[in-house]
Amino acid sequence: MRVFGVSRDSPWSHVAWSQALDLDVPLLSDWNGEAVHAFGIARPYQGLQDVAARSAFLVDRTGMIRGAWRYETSEVPDFDELLAAARSLSS
Repeated sequence: MRVFGVSRDSPWSHVAWSQALDLDVPLLSDWNGEAVHAFGIARPYQGLQDVAARSAFLVDRTGMIRGAWRYETSEVPDFDELLAAARSLSS
């Protein structure tokens, strides 16, 4: 199982976040918005366009989406739920 974080933030911002939070999960930059549009999660937010809705996707080894979760901006994803869903794919 491989876990990645993806956001519209720049790669340089991701370096700062990784260091500040001592993350061991690779952060990928969707700087040009291709993933936001491909996953259908682009939305306007406070005057900005193509902001990613807070989401999580479970993608299997073949590239098929096996699960999708969407959260309110103020919500924190339930990481135990996401991890259990990911583990269920490998069993």
